Amino acid sequence: MQKQGTVVRWNAERAFGFIRSQGSAADVFFHIRDFRGTTPPREGLTVVFEEIHGGGKGPRAMAVQAAGAQSAPSGHRGSEARRARRPEPTRTGHSTGRTATAASTPRTRRKNAPAAPAGAALAYGLMLAWVALVAWAVWARYLPLWSVAALAGLNLATLWLYAADKNAARRGQWRIAEKQLHLLSVLGGWPAAWLAQQNMRHKSSKTAFRAIYWATIVLHCAALAGFLHWVGTFQPWL
Repeated sequence: MQKQGTVVRWNAERAFGFIRSQGSAADVFFHIRDFRGTTPPREGLTVVFEEIHGGGKGPRAMAVQAAGAQSAPSGHRGSEARRARRPEPTRTGHSTGRTATAASTPRTRRKNAPAAPAGAALAYGLMLAWVALVAWAVWARYLPLWSVAALAGLNLATLWLYAADKNAARRGQWRIAEKQLHLLSVLGGWPAAWLAQQNMRHKSSKTAFRAIYWATIVLHCAALAGFLHWVGTFQPWL
């Protein structure tokens, strides 16, 4: 049965919220996947929804949309759909005979090609330098051989935690604390963190997180270089 209520809580970062309705005993949970509309939900928005129960987690709202959005005349929607399906008139070029639409398609595709993320060249350069430094330190016996396995395991764990946090964000579940992700970067998992941010599109657009992430790279590299200098000067590895 369709109900009407008001969004009383909306967490934009975790993409979920709650609806309060007179016909419901408790606030009804909903996720962004259950919301229909061109603009994101907000607190105070009046919505209509379908309430379901299951799994022992309380009521959940499905097919959530702003009140009044579903009352648009069907004829109006049909005319808009027909206009959207109607092909644009082709214009023939004066010199080549190709249509303007066909001629501009390659340019449009090149223009819309995804650009390299900011700092990509610096990040990959630091990764190569870091790998070379660790390999040299192991060869020179400044670091034990098992440190390579430890760093590899740390980076695999970092990838897994980023993927788990991304999945939790999609499902509206509890997230992994950002300070834990930063701690992994400081300990040496920053290369995997960079790859996860770019390939999973996770935490890659959050300015504050990215600023702290770059600080963890500087801190880790400075600490590693200082440690190797100290070992090489005072305590050569035997």
